Order: sequence, then C-alpha cells, then structure tokens
Amino acid sequence: MKPGALYLVATPIGNLEDLTLRALRVLREVDLIACEDTRRTRKLLAHHDVHTPVISYHEHNERTRAADLVARLAAGASVALVSDAGMPGISDPGHVLVREALASAIAVVPVPGPSAVTAALAVAGLPAEQFTFVGFLPRRPGERRRAMEALRGLPHTLVLFEAPHRIVRTLADIRGVLGDRRVALVREMTKVHEEIIRGTAGEVMARLEAAVPRGEMTLVVAGAAPEDQVAHPGAGAGDQERRGASSETTETSAESRPSAAPATVEEHLRRLLAAGVSRRDAVRRVAAAHGLPRREVYRRSLAE
Repeated sequence: MKPGALYLVATPIGNLEDLTLRALRVLREVDLIACEDTRRTRKLLAHHDVHTPVISYHEHNERTRAADLVARLAAGASVALVSDAGMPGISDPGHVLVREALASAIAVVPVPGPSAVTAALAVAGLPAEQFTFVGFLPRRPGERRRAMEALRGLPHTLVLFEAPHRIVRTLADIRGVLGDRRVALVREMTKVHEEIIRGTAGEVMARLEAAVPRGEMTLVVAGAAPEDQVAHPGAGAGDQERRGASSETTETSAESRPSAAPATVEEHLRRLLAAGVSRRDAVRRVAAAHGLPRREVYRRSLAE
C-alpha cells in the first residue's frame, strides 16, 4: 500500500461476490474510503467484514470534497475512491478528484474490476472489437434525438445507460433516428432478476411496452449498416494500422466507395431487404441516397 496514494476501486455492479481479492485488500488497508453513497458502500463493506472509515463523495459535493481529500493525500493518507457500482469516473463522480490529485503530483492507482459496459458487450451477441461508450443520453427528447444523429454513421457498436422510465422512448428514438437496428437490453445485470432481451429496437420496445420495466439498464446497439457508415472522426493513424486494411474499408463512407454502391434503386432496395433491414428503413435510406421521394421508393419496394 502506497502512502499518500489515491486508489480507484471498481465495485460490484450487482452481485456483492464480484469484488476482486485485490480490491478487498485495498479497501481494508487504506486510511479512508470516499464513496458515492455511504449507505450502499457500508452494505458492501459489511458483507466483506471491512471496517475502514467512509466519507461521502458525490456529484453535489465533489468539488469541495476533492480539495479536502487532496489535502489528506498530500499529508500522507491513502484513500480509496469507489462509486455505487463499477469504476469511479465512468458515468459516475471521480474525474474532478483525479484531476486535482494529478495536479498535486499524487499517485493515482487503478484497481479494475466489474464493468457494466464490458459485461453487456460480452453477452450482447454484437461485434465488440470496436465500440463507443455513450453513457446516458440527454433527457429531453429533442436533445436526445440530436445526440443520436451524431452517432448515426458510426460503424461500430454503441453502449449506453438508460433509466427504466425512459427506456421505451429511447428505443423509439433509436428506431426513428438510427433505424430498426439489432439491440441487446441487459437489465439488473448480475442480480437475481437479471434479464437480457435481444432483437431489433422495435421488437424490444414491444416487449417492454407490455410491462413497465424496472432496474438498472445497459443498452447495446448495433453499428451503422455499411451504406450508412461514415469515417470515425477520432480515428488516428495508429488505430488504422492496428485495424488493418479490412477495417479501414469499414471506416470509409459509402460515398467514397463507388464500386460498392448499388447501381439502381431496385438493387439498393434488394440488398437492404436481403440484409434484414426493415422496409421502412430501407425506403428511408434509398430515398436519401438517390434523391427520390419516399413515396416513390416505397412503391418500387413493393415489387421486391
């Protein structure tokens, strides 16, 4: 245990037995544990017979509390930072304290463990070689749809968190903005009532409309179809070298690959429908690609 070091400790996302041996040792040996919810953390500590003092650190006090914790660290105390579930700082408070600690030349040590993001990706049945973690989308419908528009052309899988009372509306927006893509909704992960619902956004939405969903939710969404993809603005030369030529082709927009573009409206429709794209989404995409009214494209799609 390093004196005067800040430890970022991942905690279970549901099942209390998922705490790692190293995390358990760190939580026992540090001088202080800073946590998002003291009641929830005390429950975890009691389960594992840990008696280290705790102090609150959450979104409403993180700026003032960070200064206090940095002062303790500078004086030689060792501190563990935990969130309610998963890794601190990932859609949870933490980055302010880390930033202030680094500015004061304090060692910051990761203690990895459970992750809702990677666990959901692993069971989703969707490609996970590359993915974008979105976190929580905006609550307001207009802002949420605009955020989705910015994600629409990304070729890789998306992972986001959502609250139960908004999940149906979010799925409806995904269907309307991104298309009726394959999704996997993972609910109550690692808990007694864990549930994984896979299907298109519309299919999963229909399942949830029948009964009000409850519990913490992680949603994994398939990336854009090849004809809708655009180059990822964050991809650097090193990323492209690691991915190789085949992935570089995937990262290229449909407009820059004329040889892959369908020659006719009918061919474009046929290709999309054969790939399992819904007729509605196929019509929307083809109409945009060929500059035709949707009504005309829909009429022609009925012949396919």
